[in-house]
Amino acid sequence: MGIKVGVIGAGAWGTALGHLMATKDCETVIWAYEPEVVDEINRHHENKTYFPGVDLPDNFRATSRLAECLRDRELVFCVAPSHAVRSVMTQATPYLPEGVPIVSASKGIENQTLMTMSEVLEDVLPIVFHPMLAFLSGPTFAREVAQNAPSLASVAARFEKVAAGVQQQVSSPTFRLYTSTDVVGVELGGALKNVVAIAAGAADGLGLGTNTIAALITRGLAEISRLAVKKGANPLTLSGLSGMGDLVLTCTGPLSRNRTVGQKLGQGMTRAQIVSDMCQVAEGIKTAKSVYNLARREAVEMPISEQVYRMLYEDVPAREAVASLMSRSLKKELYT
Repeated sequence: MGIKVGVIGAGAWGTALGHLMATKDCETVIWAYEPEVVDEINRHHENKTYFPGVDLPDNFRATSRLAECLRDRELVFCVAPSHAVRSVMTQATPYLPEGVPIVSASKGIENQTLMTMSEVLEDVLPIVFHPMLAFLSGPTFAREVAQNAPSLASVAARFEKVAAGVQQQVSSPTFRLYTSTDVVGVELGGALKNVVAIAAGAADGLGLGTNTIAALITRGLAEISRLAVKKGANPLTLSGLSGMGDLVLTCTGPLSRNRTVGQKLGQGMTRAQIVSDMCQVAEGIKTAKSVYNLARREAVEMPISEQVYRMLYEDVPAREAVASLMSRSLKKELYT
């Protein structure tokens, strides 16, 4: 029998991680905000709202009570949308087991505080929980993980022993984790790639071709790295799974919600129209606002992210955003 696992957040990624652990013979309980999602999972063994078409094992069940989700758990995942992490984890605090890894798989930056998820969790949780925090990120579409497609990701923690423990608990024959102590790099790579993916989707929506997509991925990585390094990250992290790997996947993969948002912008839709049509969260929409303000605060040049912000929040047409990028002053490729 495997370990006891609690998953906070029953979106596609939370459900996929719960499914992964349940297939490792772990007793898995997932917390869902919506009563209908709890009912779907418990009665039909399927999350029809957020993850339809995936059969969930009998040892995977759902609850609407955080106490039940977290009681006696040996591993906890936090997979709430980034804008809800502060609220949800504040509510969860009285029930969190001490000495147990808490693995954040949420990717985003708070709009109001400009905090990453590690900063939010350290702000919300008592200090006794801080050493056990870990952060999971990498090129992993939820559906492909649930379909047992060979997948790789990074798990970062301040202490190598914590990251290595999560690596052993979570890795499977089809899901392989690599460890890191670069929490800043792993988190920012996972959050910022969503913004660049919106840009790549917009280029696709405009029909601009693969030259443009390749350029956006490459220059997008350059600006992600600039901000991450300014915040203390190891630049090599951004060439790894949680940097370049996740960026390529999210900019090119047909399952990418952020790329789909960009495609709709390229086709002339506004942010309000796109959001009204979406069932699930595309983290890049909110993160674009945070990145725009964070880059200004840190005095880091991020022209692609700036144009994504303007498309989303100032209704600048995608074609005009591309023209703005192409008309910038000419520069050296490598500069600090």
